[in-house]
Amino acid sequence: MEFVTAGESHGPCLTAIVSGVPAGLSISERQINSDLARRQSGYGRGGRQNIETDTVNVLSGVRFGKTLGSPITLQVVNRDWKNWTERMSVFGPAPDDLVREVTPRPGHADLVGVLKRNSDDCRDILERSSARETAARVAAAGIAREFLAELGVDVFSYVTRVGSVAMHEDDPMAQAATYRQLDIETSSMRCPDPDATLEMEGEVDDAKEAGESLGGQFRVVVTGLVPGLGDYSAGPRRLTSKLGAAMFAIPAIKGVEFGLGFEASRRVGSQVHDPITLGKDGYTRSSNNAGGLEGGMTSGQPLIITAAMKPIPTLTKPLNTINIDTLKPELASKERSDTCAVPAAAVVAESEVAFVLANAYMEMFGSSNMTDIKAAMDAYKQRLKTMSR
Repeated sequence: MEFVTAGESHGPCLTAIVSGVPAGLSISERQINSDLARRQSGYGRGGRQNIETDTVNVLSGVRFGKTLGSPITLQVVNRDWKNWTERMSVFGPAPDDLVREVTPRPGHADLVGVLKRNSDDCRDILERSSARETAARVAAAGIAREFLAELGVDVFSYVTRVGSVAMHEDDPMAQAATYRQLDIETSSMRCPDPDATLEMEGEVDDAKEAGESLGGQFRVVVTGLVPGLGDYSAGPRRLTSKLGAAMFAIPAIKGVEFGLGFEASRRVGSQVHDPITLGKDGYTRSSNNAGGLEGGMTSGQPLIITAAMKPIPTLTKPLNTINIDTLKPELASKERSDTCAVPAAAVVAESEVAFVLANAYMEMFGSSNMTDIKAAMDAYKQRLKTMSR
């Protein structure tokens, strides 16, 4: 299963084409729209979220709510396009009063992008490098999430830190899979701790007042996985490699940890590795410090990934930069932006993880149609039970 996205932040729409989807998969437009709405949520979002109410249009590959096995085309319309039709026109000359973006923002793709593309307008770069593009990814990954759900796999996320405010967890690897998703989704920061949520809101308010932006950390948790997804025999085939690449494909993600992550480097081996035991369904572990991955493969325990997001580069009190026309010092440009988008980034991360895992299941159990995939997976589960008796 693969996807490609197209579209600019202020263009007519964002488009995603998803190929390699098995036939017979039930698709819910409502579920995809729910994920798109969650991507727009979170305390600290900017004015763009008041303009856009993202919904998906499914244009191909689905008939009567079931996938056909052919490419699926998804479209998310940009409502703000009506205010940008001249400045983002596909054809014709640029308007005489066009104001080019010539003061690149530190921390963004603006400057390096114009150098690479030989452009004299940062808008040629920022329109595509904008995190707005992730709406198309979330829509595309809605297909992968539906696929995983049919196989009994659940993917969710929660925010653990915003700026200097962190949620307290005695044992994150043991607690991560126990949080109620209702508590997460009803929190303005998508944090299951109400006290931490309030403190995070205060941190966001202070940053907004100061003209600053905030980053933070979040966890993606996946339950219901069978053991053995991925491979140990070659580096690029390890699920760890694929998941790490997917997480770093998200704008502003600067660090990724699996399980204990960096904490594992500070402990002795007996406090890191998870003892193997027998449970009612076969082999299991008495702890989950590895975060559900061993040797580049799933262990059957909950998959736990922690990611760190840097602050958004657009500041209402901008940093110094160089004007690419005059080569003189100037203040960086200001796009409409968020103070904090950590809760939204966590939803995008769910989507990236879902796509990788959907592919891992199809590599292991087939990819033609859902009936054959489920039968192959059931046979595999039965064999694992037999091996542990």
